[in-house]
Amino acid sequence: MLAASVLLSGCGSFSGMFAKTEDPQKMAVEGLYRRAKDALQGGNYAEAIKLYETLESRFPYGVQSQQAILDTAYAQYKLGERAQAIAAADRFIKLYPNHENVDYAYYVKGLANFIEDLGLLSIFASQDLSERDQKSAREAYVTFKTLAEKFPQSRYNADSLLRMRYLVNALSQNESHIARYYYNRGAYQAAINRAQSCITNYPNTPANEEALRIMVQSYKAIGNAQLAADTERIYKATFARASNASDSPWWKFW
Repeated sequence: MLAASVLLSGCGSFSGMFAKTEDPQKMAVEGLYRRAKDALQGGNYAEAIKLYETLESRFPYGVQSQQAILDTAYAQYKLGERAQAIAAADRFIKLYPNHENVDYAYYVKGLANFIEDLGLLSIFASQDLSERDQKSAREAYVTFKTLAEKFPQSRYNADSLLRMRYLVNALSQNESHIARYYYNRGAYQAAINRAQSCITNYPNTPANEEALRIMVQSYKAIGNAQLAADTERIYKATFARASNASDSPWWKFW
């Protein structure tokens, strides 16, 4: 019995070894997909992508081929291949808009745009997301927003909402950074315009406080005492009330 057990164990090992060395061009779809999935779960993303591409080319139809597109998008995202991950997610959304896992395609697309800007609440970066180019941040926000609106019951919804909140605050902060930049260089009208953009496009975000301060300072700098006084009155009414409203929930001020 012991000898038989050892023999069977050895057969299993040999079987696994042969499965890994078998030519992907000759494998059946189930085995090929399983091998690609093993590579993905093992963190061998480059190998997984190659196997999924082989699967798609050999078996373009069927559930394995559909899942291969999603898994490829994720593997490319993990490798930092942002453009390729977005393209794969977009391809899945276009081909299978009613697929039960299409919410995941939106989620990976959002992550691929989000990762370029250092990720959620990064504390190790030397430069804040709000001080960087905002194109990817806006695209990530739109993607997460689409996911949240179209798939309110999605398992990825809660994380998408958190990322949206962070992105809105970062985009708002970016506007105030630019407004301050203009103010420091004496471009007061440009500073006013950018501060107004922060308040109009991203209301109820923390950066609105700084934006109003910049507007007050800029109006004073160009000699418009009336608008400076009006804006200062709004600033004091808004943020004095917010600081004293200890009984209000925190999310009122996002």
